[in-house]
Amino acid sequence: MNELQHIANTGLQALKNLGADSAVCQAGRSQLREFNVDAGKFSLLRTTFDSSLNMTAIKDHKRGVVSTNDLSDAALQATAQECLAAAEASQPDEAWTLATEKQDKSFTLGAPEADLDKLFMRSKELLDTIHREYPKVMMEQMIVSHRRSERVYVNSNDITYRMLYGQYEVSLMFSGHEGDKSSSFNGSGVVVDNLDQPLIELGDIRQALRDAELQIHTTATEGKFEGTVIMTPMCLGNFLFMLLDNYTDGGVILEGTSQWKDKLGQQVTDPRLTVRIAPLHDAVVCGERYTQEGFLSEDYDVIKDGVLKQFGLSAYIANKVGGKRAPNTAANMVVSPGDTTLEDMIAGTKKGLLVSRFSGGQPGTNGDFSGVAKNTFLIEDGKIAGAVNETMISGNLADVFNNIAGISKQRNSDGMFLLPWMAFNGITISGK
Repeated sequence: MNELQHIANTGLQALKNLGADSAVCQAGRSQLREFNVDAGKFSLLRTTFDSSLNMTAIKDHKRGVVSTNDLSDAALQATAQECLAAAEASQPDEAWTLATEKQDKSFTLGAPEADLDKLFMRSKELLDTIHREYPKVMMEQMIVSHRRSERVYVNSNDITYRMLYGQYEVSLMFSGHEGDKSSSFNGSGVVVDNLDQPLIELGDIRQALRDAELQIHTTATEGKFEGTVIMTPMCLGNFLFMLLDNYTDGGVILEGTSQWKDKLGQQVTDPRLTVRIAPLHDAVVCGERYTQEGFLSEDYDVIKDGVLKQFGLSAYIANKVGGKRAPNTAANMVVSPGDTTLEDMIAGTKKGLLVSRFSGGQPGTNGDFSGVAKNTFLIEDGKIAGAVNETMISGNLADVFNNIAGISKQRNSDGMFLLPWMAFNGITISGK
């Protein structure tokens, strides 16, 4: 860490010596150790290293940003010169800014030191459990790893952040097979800071494996109708990202395309919905602690009880549009639980779908979406009626989140998000 501190300080001084009015230099190193499994067998053990140097310079209201993976003294000077040249070649914009409140903070998060023996044991245990309990599942790829990272951030306003963190990452891709039949591929993954539990018990891994076996034999949905769609936490996360990207992201506010641009403080969704961007939440592993503009990160509500509370604005965009800067730049969504259960939501559905994955293009600026419901079950008369294929779902994002039929008490935590199951009425379902 001391070496990275020296590199960051040297890079910052080089930017200032070249005439930057304000500047940032961030130096980092990371180490990734991973086990790979392909076609159900261990295939690779490797360790990779990465270095990074990121510089930002603002001069005469012009901004330049340059990155490299070379931390040598010669590279520091050359990168600083390139950064100033990039700034001088850009257009002036008085909205560019950096945090000014003096800070000197160190953060140690997660598990910086890897327990590789236990990681391999948990990985083998996961494979053995899948072979034993889910024999129809083919593990097409499994990557289990430990990531260790050190970073030092300094800016010209006497702000210094040092961050050391470590986390275990599990990424699975699999499908169900029986004879010449197979399910659509599915995936699951988690990020954790300890190996106390068997990996199969984390996140939605066990449920996703169980579903893969149940989705080998499918039938096509018949006809077109409006029904209830229950989304798993994974699918819900996808739809929430689309919602926020379309209506609250800084880009759409700057461009003026958001249909919610004038609705701060107003009801925009069902009052049961609260969405918080919360990198400091206990369920989030190694979340953001500072922004690239130099502000300390804080959790905040985007939507609280259905009311729009905050746009996702950087300090730059906030200056451009005259808005309030968002307290962090993370993507760690935490959605408040509801007052029902997944089982009761299914029992209360006359006709609809339980959807685990959505495959579709970017929604229109008005929020209209359409795509294929993947890894999906049909619900009829309050019961799961079997797996389906060739099924499309469509609707409007704003309308969907104003037609919530239920939010589960249960929530799934994968180390990045904490999300419930959620049911929506009035979605168009189209089959053969």
